[in-house]
Amino acid sequence: MVRGAAAVSDGTSQPRHVAIIMDGNGRWATERGWPRLVGHRRGAERVKQIVRACPELGVDWLTVYAFSTENWKRSTEEVLGLMKIFRRYIQYEAEGMASEGVRLRFIGGRERLDRKLQDLMAAIEARTAGNTRLNLTVAINYGGRDELLRASARLAEKIARGEIETPGQADLEACLDTAGQPDPDLVIRTSGETRVSNFLPWQAAYSEYEFTKTLWPDFTPEHLAAILDRFGLRDRRFGGA
Repeated sequence: MVRGAAAVSDGTSQPRHVAIIMDGNGRWATERGWPRLVGHRRGAERVKQIVRACPELGVDWLTVYAFSTENWKRSTEEVLGLMKIFRRYIQYEAEGMASEGVRLRFIGGRERLDRKLQDLMAAIEARTAGNTRLNLTVAINYGGRDELLRASARLAEKIARGEIETPGQADLEACLDTAGQPDPDLVIRTSGETRVSNFLPWQAAYSEYEFTKTLWPDFTPEHLAAILDRFGLRDRRFGGA
């Protein structure tokens, strides 16, 4: 049993959907005198632990920010290393996720990713499509502004084809990468930074936020459980009195 899980088990104020900005991998490695990619590999291992803890903690949906549209500005060595980590993670975790009831999906623009990675992403999405124990969404080459631009273009095409006469919020939401998924109740950012970094700007409009100084490779299921406990004390009014 993960410590703290009992405090959020009644479901009265339990976040159904948790989104995480997994920050601090490179800093974690640098502080230890190691290459930044060591931190990213440790971060990938941490994802596996958090994914396994979520169902026990009552979380049905988990979205993690793995690679942003701005991360292409990093060194070629780091970007190529990250892409290799993504490929290995998908290859070696596919069967485990399928057997553990995890459904894996990806959001973000895929056209800039190499074909092998795109094929792996599509294959594991199909392999886990029927799973319901946990819905895991990984944001790769994702940026909120980019998503909104792409969604607006899709919506404009529907309007031009005469499929929609008077577009509303629901029509735009249906064109987002996250169409059909619930909005996050809680967004967590690790490493002490207090920015949202272009992550789910539409979906997280009424999310609660938690910023922790813990670097992502050090973020344990116990840390998550403690944050969920604190979430239960919040009064969410969604603009009401």
